[in-house]
Order: sequence, then C-alpha cells, then structure tokens
Amino acid sequence: MTCLRLYAFAIILLLAPFAALSARAENDAIAQTTVTVKDIAGRDVQVKVPVSRMLLGEGRQLYLVASLDREDPLQRIVAWRNDLIEADPATYKQYLDKFPALAKLPTFKGNEGSLIDIESAIVKKPDVVLLNLEAKQANEDAQYIEKLASLDIPVLYIDFRHSPLQNTDPTIRLLGKIMGREQRAEDVIAFRKQAIARVEDVVAKTKPDRPKVFIERIGGYTEDCCLSFGAENFGKYVDLAGGHNIGRDFLPSTFGQLSPEQVVVSNPDHVIVTSADWQAYVPGGRWIPVGPNADLDASRKKLEWYTMRDAYAGTTAQTKRNFHSIWHQFYNSPYEFIAVQWIAKWLHPDLFTDLDPDKTFAEYHKRFLPIAYQPGYAVSLDAQEQ
Repeated sequence: MTCLRLYAFAIILLLAPFAALSARAENDAIAQTTVTVKDIAGRDVQVKVPVSRMLLGEGRQLYLVASLDREDPLQRIVAWRNDLIEADPATYKQYLDKFPALAKLPTFKGNEGSLIDIESAIVKKPDVVLLNLEAKQANEDAQYIEKLASLDIPVLYIDFRHSPLQNTDPTIRLLGKIMGREQRAEDVIAFRKQAIARVEDVVAKTKPDRPKVFIERIGGYTEDCCLSFGAENFGKYVDLAGGHNIGRDFLPSTFGQLSPEQVVVSNPDHVIVTSADWQAYVPGGRWIPVGPNADLDASRKKLEWYTMRDAYAGTTAQTKRNFHSIWHQFYNSPYEFIAVQWIAKWLHPDLFTDLDPDKTFAEYHKRFLPIAYQPGYAVSLDAQEQ
C-alpha cells in the first residue's frame, strides 16, 4: 500500500499542472457556481454546479445519471468503471446501440469496495467523482480523497446497495442538485414512492400472513451456498412485500451467508434467486440470465436446477415448487421498487392481481430513460405466473 501511495503522489505532482490547464479550459465554457452539498456519508462537500464532467466510480451509476439526463446521459461522463459492461451486458448493449460513443468512454477496473482509479481522476479532471459507500474505507485509508481535494476534485459518496430504501431518494436528490436537474429528481422520487405505495398500502390494509422467504444471493456467480441478505436490500424488499425474510433471523448486516442446514430447518415457503447474465465472470455457469430481453423459457430451465440444492430438500418451497429468479441489479440501482412489486405478486398473488411490474417498469422507461423497455427481469417455475 505504501508503494501505491508514493506512486499515486508522484503522478499527482507530474500531472497537476496539465490537469489545472485542462480544467480552466473546460470551465471557461461553463457558468458554474460553488455550492456545499451533503453526501450520503454525511460529509459537507463543495462542488461546482452544474457539473459537466463526472467520473463514475461504478458503471451502474449510469442507471440514475440516465434517468436525470435522458437526452444525452454521456455528455457529463468522462470515465467509468467497467462493471456495467461485464455485470449487465444486455443493458450496456441497449445504451451502446442508442449512444455509440459509449464504446470510446475510458474505463477502469475494480470492484465495489476498491480504490478509485486516481490516474483517470487526475487526467480527466472531473468536476466530481462519485463513489459508492462501500469504497469509502479503502479510498480514505489510501488518502485518495485528500489527494484529489488538493487538485480541487471533490468526491461524493452515494448508496443504492447497503440501505437502498433509506439512501436512494437522498442520492437522487444529490445528483439532481449537482446536475441542475432538481425537478427531474423529484419526479423520479415521486414515481418510485407511488410504485412502492401500491404494495405497502395493500399489505398494511390486509395484514396478510407472511410466508417465509429465503433469498439466494448471486445465484450462479459462485457455487457456494447459501449467500443471502439480512434486514436490508432484498431482505427489506421481502418485508415490504408482505413476507418474512429468513436471512434477517441470522445475519446482522446487509450481506451474509447461511449454512444449508439453517435453510432447511427454517423451511422457506418461497425461494428467490437473484441472478443475471454473468458470462463475463463465470462462463457457462449456473447463473440465470434474467434481465432486459431475456429468454424466459431458457431462464426457467436454469432455475429448475435450484430446486435440487440440498439447502431446499424437503422444504415447502421445494414441495410446492415456489422458486423464482429476479434480476440481481435491482439490489444496486434506483429501480428496487420493481423488485418489491414482483415479490409481492409471488407471495400474495390474490392480493395483487391488478399489479403489473412489467407495466410499471415500462412506464418508468417511457418517462425517464432514453432506452426502450425490454421485459425479462423476473421468472418463476410456474409459467402461468409470467
């Protein structure tokens, strides 16, 4: 780590004069005002707004940027991490077809909790760097935040992953503020709130029995069993949808792992597998390729394998074939309201006969996104449920 810090600092000294010249040239063309905003980590940060040069610490942040800047979401992005390309290739193709310039956008590697590519941040001289909360510790330990601040490059932390139902709306407002799209941000928030209320209101009124649900996280990304969610993220989606998330009985944090024996003894009524097309990570794996324009018949066949896992032997879910798969990226996007709607229909079909998550998501695309809606985000073993 010491060598890495020395290397990064040497780069800063070498490139700082050129970055400053580039910044002046860019900012001469844009009328900006410096404001103080509070990020999701509670930090007060000064940012020149509206931002015109953003470095995305995670490629999937495009989901929100595109929602706020439908006409040309790429105009503000100067570099991004390559996770959307690998973790969500179908959505990447949709944006690439719509905006061919996306292929030329500089990328860098890494994972959710890794260090930012400080070289890209220096050379591109963005108005702001967006990082997910889980990257906070690594970047602060490496003193990257201070180093970028010395070049007048602010960092903002956002969150869709650890506490999405608490932090997504503030994240949307934060980006709306710095992008000069505040009313657009409020429109997105209002749509999300209404979509969730369509489930919450029914559950609150009818107070149904809560079936036990086990969420198998990142099914097919690894052969391990049984990765799941605690009281947050998909775990909370289950609670909102009128179910009982088994993971919260054992896991103290958002993410964790149960033993197969724990799952069997808990006897879930439903099993929900979060998955996606992960050919880039696990070629030919047991992942279920749900997502935009997915072949649901092929996805349903791959879901069938999960009924044979030892963790579900003799459970009610196995006996009744209550197995479902849903797009994993609902765990890390402003779209979690769609997951809540799907889960509600699976757990309480009689209460939600008039609820159509596909229709809801299609309307969101029509109002807020530059790409057309393509169904395929969820599948169950019972074909009649689709």
